Amino acid sequence: MLMLFLNPLLIISYSPSLIGAVFLIGLLTGFYGYINFAPSKSKSGIRRIKILNGGYELILMAIICFTLEAAIYTFILIRGRGINRHILVINAVVCAVFLLILLINGSIRIFVCSRQLGIMPKALFVLLWWLPIVNIILLKKFLDVSGEEYNFTVRKEALNINRKGEELCRTKYPVLLVHGVFFRDWKNFNYWGRIPEELTDNGAAIYYGEQQSAASVEQCGNELKNCILRIVEETGCEKVNIIAHSKGGLDSRYAISCLGMGRYVASLTTINTPHHGCKYVGEIIKKIPEKVISAVGDKYDSLFAKLGDDAPDFLSSLKNLTDSECARLNEIMKDDGGVLYQSTGSRVRRASGAMFPLNIGYRVIKAAGEGDNDGLVSTKSMAWGNFLGVVSPKGKNGISHGDVIDLTRKNIEGFDVCEFYVDLLNKLKTNGL
Repeated sequence: MLMLFLNPLLIISYSPSLIGAVFLIGLLTGFYGYINFAPSKSKSGIRRIKILNGGYELILMAIICFTLEAAIYTFILIRGRGINRHILVINAVVCAVFLLILLINGSIRIFVCSRQLGIMPKALFVLLWWLPIVNIILLKKFLDVSGEEYNFTVRKEALNINRKGEELCRTKYPVLLVHGVFFRDWKNFNYWGRIPEELTDNGAAIYYGEQQSAASVEQCGNELKNCILRIVEETGCEKVNIIAHSKGGLDSRYAISCLGMGRYVASLTTINTPHHGCKYVGEIIKKIPEKVISAVGDKYDSLFAKLGDDAPDFLSSLKNLTDSECARLNEIMKDDGGVLYQSTGSRVRRASGAMFPLNIGYRVIKAAGEGDNDGLVSTKSMAWGNFLGVVSPKGKNGISHGDVIDLTRKNIEGFDVCEFYVDLLNKLKTNGL
């Protein structure tokens, strides 16, 4: 039907009845308007994904129709009989306009609704959509990414619907998510990306640490103590399961070991935590003048005080990440026998596998002789308690310090970050925690 609509003058030329041709064109016009408004029947229940898939379908329709139209026009021109060339040219212009509308509609849908496309392809499309060949490459990128994003989301929806009654993440005790350094638990930008929603959908009760973005382990540990006591008092849950990322693991260990929170913690799972410190951080601190570090620290503290921190302390948090400071902390943060300690981590395979500044961090850590790392922490430093291993799916990039908490909301081939946490909580549930 779309092919018929794209050739109105040819329909009129070949139709034995003008009234019949006009009536047909009217119906086809309605159909064209409909597919621009609702181009596909999506399997997803998410409106954004439905619009995204519609964009994919519109661009695909435009490409297929263009190919078929080119074949038709080639055939007509070769035969060259019985067709008024003026009508043919006008029809071609009309056809091109309607195909362009499909392309624009589809591109806008994907541009607005895709969360996996990234800023760079979108920026290039805005700037270079008019450039031949380049725009074809960009359209292919749009199609590839939007198609993968749609299929991934539909699979996830079906998976969660099928297992909803199982409540895989309904652990005995609620889950306390503890963020790492230089971030906060903002409501409008969740540090943990899509993970909390996935865990909640599968039965988990989620709380957040809400400690300073950057402060000493001792200070953050005290804030976590208050948070744990508040959760226990409000819910009557007796204990919590802590999942902590990066420095948050050190903060949590301090609260458990030095502030008497072991009686209120059933388990501590640390993710990419520098339990044994970051040697390169100490080296950097030694090489950079103290005045420079203090100036950076003052600016950081001033900024994050405005963003919600009560008492940010950039310098203390940085020093706590050194190998010497972590060695000191490990001496005083003795494991509590009543708490299950487990840890896991990830690594990137090459510098380009991580976003800035983790790509630089990867090179620095490698150069410092600390081996495999996630762009911030070496894998050797991540092990504490029962070490569950290093996540390293097949592929060129690996999983960075930010990827492992879904910071960029990026779908990674071979690694479903949300399922990674669903599995962690399901195992805690199985163990009666």
